[in-house]
Amino acid sequence: MISMWIFLTLQLAKENNFSVDDLQKEKDGTTPVNINIDTATVSDILKKALGYFSAIQAHDGHWPGDFPGPLFTTATMMIVLYVTESLSITLSSEHHKEICRYLYNRQNMDGGWGLHAEGESSMLSTALNYTALRLLGESVDDMSMHKARKWIHDHGGATMIPILGKVWLSVLGVFEWSGVNPIPPELFLLPTLVPIQPGRLWSHFRMAFIPMSYLYGKKFVGPITRLVSSLREELHIHPYKKIDWKQARKLCAKEDIYNPHTWLQECLSDCLYSFGEPVLTRWPISCMRKRALQQVAEFLKYEDENSQYICIGAAQKALSMLCCWIENPNSDAFKRHLARVADFLWVGEDGMKVRVCAGQLWDVAFAVQAILACSIAQEFGGTLKKAHGFIKASQIMDNPSGDFSRKYRHISKGGWAFQVADQGWQVSDCTAEALKALLLLSKCSSDAADYQMETCRYFDAVNVLLSLQNPNGGYGTWEIARTYPWMEIFNMTEIYADIMVEHQYVECTSSVIQALALFQEKYPGHRKDEIDQCITKATEFIEKLQNEDGSWFGSWGICFTYGTWFAIEGLSAVGHCYDDSSCIRKACKFLLSKQLTNGGWSESHLSSRTKAYTNLDGEKSHIVNTSWAMLALMKAGQVERDPTPLHRAARLIMSMQLSDGDFPQEEMIGSFLKNGPLCYMAYRNIFPIWALGEYQKLVLHQII
Repeated sequence: MISMWIFLTLQLAKENNFSVDDLQKEKDGTTPVNINIDTATVSDILKKALGYFSAIQAHDGHWPGDFPGPLFTTATMMIVLYVTESLSITLSSEHHKEICRYLYNRQNMDGGWGLHAEGESSMLSTALNYTALRLLGESVDDMSMHKARKWIHDHGGATMIPILGKVWLSVLGVFEWSGVNPIPPELFLLPTLVPIQPGRLWSHFRMAFIPMSYLYGKKFVGPITRLVSSLREELHIHPYKKIDWKQARKLCAKEDIYNPHTWLQECLSDCLYSFGEPVLTRWPISCMRKRALQQVAEFLKYEDENSQYICIGAAQKALSMLCCWIENPNSDAFKRHLARVADFLWVGEDGMKVRVCAGQLWDVAFAVQAILACSIAQEFGGTLKKAHGFIKASQIMDNPSGDFSRKYRHISKGGWAFQVADQGWQVSDCTAEALKALLLLSKCSSDAADYQMETCRYFDAVNVLLSLQNPNGGYGTWEIARTYPWMEIFNMTEIYADIMVEHQYVECTSSVIQALALFQEKYPGHRKDEIDQCITKATEFIEKLQNEDGSWFGSWGICFTYGTWFAIEGLSAVGHCYDDSSCIRKACKFLLSKQLTNGGWSESHLSSRTKAYTNLDGEKSHIVNTSWAMLALMKAGQVERDPTPLHRAARLIMSMQLSDGDFPQEEMIGSFLKNGPLCYMAYRNIFPIWALGEYQKLVLHQII
């Protein structure tokens, strides 16, 4: 089947007056490996790359694209649509076919599904995806379904699924709530002084935990249809009525366990299960549960309205949408939820999936910086103009409604979300990168293109950035840290790490430093003392975070290459250089030690999982890792010391360009929570362009 993505690129190319003939060519032709490096050759490569990238830009200025991540996200949305009897209303038969095609395409040879596309089979993804396929009408006798069911049975049956899966299967009616460790909604009633009060937890976890506590408190179960009754037998290795659910709540397949429960957590769960839950469900104490559920429902309604029913991510949307339906199946709010399901759907070469979210703003902010790094940027003024319009339109113009601090929300006016303004969740590095892009564009304004923006909007963005700095100088993602690092001992997910607390990251901190330093060039007098102090503390935070080998751990990209690039960019933005910074010298030594014989760099997602630098199998290079390493070394002045490593890397990148100007999609390059690789599809275009643009300016021009 020809992918809808091919049709989309052809349509976009036609709208952007790009020759569709090039896009229709086979993509197996690359530039010769023994390429002659000179300014003309690099210019030709860049012109071709920028031509292709501009051709696939949407009319509103963003770059449409896939955003694959966890392989269970699609299944959870299918469960919600089935339980709420909305599956056929929301999705057509063609949707069903494409979703099934995606799930089958992502099935491993052993019959299971991994936590992500490159992972070994796990019980969570396998049980949920098998369930989703059955809900979509797939036959139990299909060979692929048989293999999946065999994998589930061979690994202990669905009772071995992690807690997230236990919740979803309980909602569907193929698991019992008595087999789920307690998720008490009463925690919502605790004062905010208590460290475990949900409002103090990391935003993404909070927005999943709270609706899960609602479902647990209600012990909600969807209609027990004939299909659900059949799944009760298909998913388990013992007769459903004979399963020991009390024992099942402690089970988890070894393939799924990345972050095992601590003994303290197990003791707490046992106490809540044996003593707390029986008491909390008996009158008159049950009045407390009723009150907690009412407050949780009000909280979720507030979040739905303030995120325009997009929610903070796909996993959270599925949970919140189900809770909304339980409150009132016929409400306008639920209809609005259904209307925004389409925001998460994407048809790619592998079929239709529910994306984790759509990172439009993030990609556009990086794309602008990549294009501006090229000496031929002025030839793509139309592309930049559309991108500039998109970034401006994506700025969040108001704070959350009402007394938002009582709803555990931070200020958002002037910030940027990872996606679009509708969603309303400001992110530190998205705000910083968007601000950087706008400030860089403002330097390029002319009669032909006006890239200016109202001064007050720049100031609002800076206000958000200053408000998000933690006492240690570092920056997290959505908010400042509200609880203590030791709270991670209560991580209930089993599959992810560092999920309870808003930790601070080198990437976010570096982005803010760069943005504020650039802002001071344009507005040197605005809040000067505050910005100077912020930058000083942030710089010290980055320096303290460096590892002994000279690297920095990257939490949102893979991995040490990513973190080290950001660190060098941040330190360089405040005037640190190779000669006066031991941190930068150590970082350069680290990067050079990791260059492969073919001139490139590569890292596997195992670097994030194991916290140890791990190459891809067979010493294979990765075009994005190579680009990050090049950018870092060029920023650190490698050209003055020895440009040879840069020549080798540039030659490799140029040799990988495809006949239409695109670059190959390789292994997943994004990351979250150490065990969750993500695939940023636009990175394969953005970072090679950026690296080659800087290479042409900084390296070849100096040689000439």
